[in-house]
Amino acid sequence: MTDAKPSPTPAAAPATATAKGPAGAPVARPAPVRQAPTDLTLTFIDEATVRAVAAAAGDPEWLLADRLAALAGFAALPIESNQLYTTYVDLRNAKLAETRPSVTAVAGRPEPDTNQALLPEGAAAYSEFRDDGIAALVLSPEAHDAGVTLESLAHLAVRDPDLLAQLLDGGCTLPEKDKLAQLTRALWSDGLFLHVPDGVRLERPIVLRWSIGAPGAALLARTIISVGDDAEVSILEEQVSSAKPDAASDSATAPDSATTQAFFAGTTEVRVGAGSIVSFAGLQDFGANQIAFQHRSAVVGKASTLRWALAQLGCRVIRSRIDNRLEGDGASVEQAEIVFGSSDQLFDLTSYTRHLGRDQTGNLLSKGALGDRSRAYLKGLITIDKPAHGTDSYLGEFAMLLSKQARSVAIPSLEIDQPDCRRVAHASSVGPIDETQLFYLESRGLDPDEARKVIVLGYLEPVVARVPLEAARERLRDLLEAKWAARGGAAAVAPAAVA
Repeated sequence: MTDAKPSPTPAAAPATATAKGPAGAPVARPAPVRQAPTDLTLTFIDEATVRAVAAAAGDPEWLLADRLAALAGFAALPIESNQLYTTYVDLRNAKLAETRPSVTAVAGRPEPDTNQALLPEGAAAYSEFRDDGIAALVLSPEAHDAGVTLESLAHLAVRDPDLLAQLLDGGCTLPEKDKLAQLTRALWSDGLFLHVPDGVRLERPIVLRWSIGAPGAALLARTIISVGDDAEVSILEEQVSSAKPDAASDSATAPDSATTQAFFAGTTEVRVGAGSIVSFAGLQDFGANQIAFQHRSAVVGKASTLRWALAQLGCRVIRSRIDNRLEGDGASVEQAEIVFGSSDQLFDLTSYTRHLGRDQTGNLLSKGALGDRSRAYLKGLITIDKPAHGTDSYLGEFAMLLSKQARSVAIPSLEIDQPDCRRVAHASSVGPIDETQLFYLESRGLDPDEARKVIVLGYLEPVVARVPLEAARERLRDLLEAKWAARGGAAAVAPAAVA
């Protein structure tokens, strides 16, 4: 494990600095304010903004009260509540003072659409968010006939306000002690509801697309996914830059310091009914001036399976947290998350998994490939509660350093209150590409750069293979190839020292 502690906060600079005016006389000017690693520079987090968002959405009183309770929680909580991880917070590249939230009135939000031309080939349903709100909500005839629901939360509030209260009141599955989750709960202005009824098994995936990133825009949104008993569904979430929605990834390009940053805070809140299978693949390739905070939380029922496959490629700073709560006996979760870093990107990934029932299974894996000056914090905690007899759970966190300037830290941890477990284990490693693997491939005729590329892309393939749509799978492979090419190939790869 490398020591990836952020640099200590510099000493405060003098309040003024001296410069010469036109006549040579000294002129006082303000010195730049130094930003601490934990400083959150958003300036719109206040009660007035919360009430404005609620008014534009036409919120009932209970929802406004929920927002205000979240705002109070945000104000009271530290940026990192887990003392194991407090050292590993660094938001200094997030310059968000100029961002402002977008507020869409209820009248401007669409109802589900029937335009099948919007549906991607091979998809059962499709939604698209843009900087100015929801642009598309489409169900295939098969999904519609099966009773699948895909709609905005604003539309749900009109159709079934009691169900909306059941889904959102009290924060539901969002972590109560996470400051940034409470931020999204307080200020979300757009949202999506997906419901798959009991017994429905969709052969084709549902695609949720986010095309956002206008400079200065702040979008906060919630996605609620409810899957009934004995159901099966695959979900693909694509997150791309609105600046170049159809072009190759620009996430490997050095960010333009003159461009105002964009901000995204999004949640994915999943409930999996008994005997169901949910596969969720996420592909994040936002622009280089995007800052993103993501929360994915799930409650998994009896004999159900949840599979996460997440790829993090874009953003200047990305903070991602996953909370898995396995409540039913025989529940299982499989989680694989990869990052590919370049330039000075920062990936801050945290995973919490709690086992509450008998004979449950967890298999959690995080992998990073880091070039240039990029950094990754890989943090995870598995908790085995007393009722969780017969648990089998594993947490692995691994990072491959592709340059001398890249840094990573891995902190896997366990809390075990039930000794009657089949297996509870964790593992981690951080280091350069294995020289013996390079020697083997070079001895088979590959040149050094091609050998390194084969090792790195093969190292990340476990997530790529789990993407449910062939076109998206190939796109992810192309993006990984582009990230490799952008970081300079063999010239950028040097043996990386592990501190």
